[in-house]
Amino acid sequence: MRNLYNNFIKTDRQRELFDLVDSLGESIKERALHADEKADFPEETLRDLKEIGYPALPLPHSNGGKDLSLYELLLIQERLAVADGSVALSIGWHMGIIMELRDEGLWSDEDFDALAHEIQKEQKVVNRAASEPATGSPTRGGRPETTAKKNGNTYNVTGRKTFTSMASVLDYYIVSAYVEEKDQVGWFLIDSRLDGVSIDYTWDTVGMRGTGSHDLVLNNVQLPEEKLVEMATKSKTPKGWLLHIPACYLGIAIAARNDAIDFAKSFQPNSLDTPISEVPHIRQKIGEMDLKLMNARHFMYSIADQWDRYPDDREQLGETLGAIKTVATNAANEIVDLAMRVAGGRGLSKNYLFEKYYRDVRAGLHNPPMDDAVIENLAKQAIQTAPKKKDE
Repeated sequence: MRNLYNNFIKTDRQRELFDLVDSLGESIKERALHADEKADFPEETLRDLKEIGYPALPLPHSNGGKDLSLYELLLIQERLAVADGSVALSIGWHMGIIMELRDEGLWSDEDFDALAHEIQKEQKVVNRAASEPATGSPTRGGRPETTAKKNGNTYNVTGRKTFTSMASVLDYYIVSAYVEEKDQVGWFLIDSRLDGVSIDYTWDTVGMRGTGSHDLVLNNVQLPEEKLVEMATKSKTPKGWLLHIPACYLGIAIAARNDAIDFAKSFQPNSLDTPISEVPHIRQKIGEMDLKLMNARHFMYSIADQWDRYPDDREQLGETLGAIKTVATNAANEIVDLAMRVAGGRGLSKNYLFEKYYRDVRAGLHNPPMDDAVIENLAKQAIQTAPKKKDE
């Protein structure tokens, strides 16, 4: 599999980071099926990630981290997804959120340093909890029904959050709520051990079951006012770290591609004198898989490199980042479908992982940004920037 990465690993540091994750690949993959059946995040895998210091990698050097770049994030997240897409997508939220807080200064230095200290010393893991049953995806703009009512120096937070990846194993939740006395939406840092915090084990989906994205239930959770760590604002800077989503689904596609090639090289029906890897239409499908992977991965990694090299130009990359997600997730679905066709009817069997890849990769189409929004934004940009005719 290293051949797939030789064109993308450019430095000794990138090799070290890749090898760090690669060392866990087999053990993580072995737990994937059990996590899929249980519909919860595997605690053993989280312990392994914490042991190698994975949650602390995005922290600044000054906070004991590796100051992970976007390119490096995608490289290790994609490799993690080859082992288990659910694990990669889940921990990817933590990794990206820390990068966002690090780069955009959304919190006070005191609040960020306090959280960073716990992440560096104890490998604490966090995720934002924003989606709700009534509002759907927060990217569509709905105001949260979760409320924060102030009483003296404390806030009383009540509500329910859906799609909370890693809900049962997180150390902290960063929760959006409507702050009544400010008439604004704010974000609260909530310790998972507090009274009134509970998990409703609702996650029962077709794919990405191992994310354990259960409901977070907050019932009169009492918080000191300093736990209101952030007020919702509209940033002009695109969120480059969200590329962990396409990296995840391309990792699933790579896993399916690898398994399809292994199957083709080893499966020889008695009607043939050679394995099916020598059959022209099977070779056609394998070639198509690699072509789609090349297109999507070079697009993603080249823009990530541009993001890292030219930070002053990041505001201009918004539509491009969305396009990467659309291109990558659709390509990943097509690649897994081709892998299934290589395996034939055996691809539907629980004796192989193809059916799991098929279920998991579909979820990428429903992660933000959605295809319709991406296409609309590209059309808007094209129309607005089209040169005017001389007589206009």
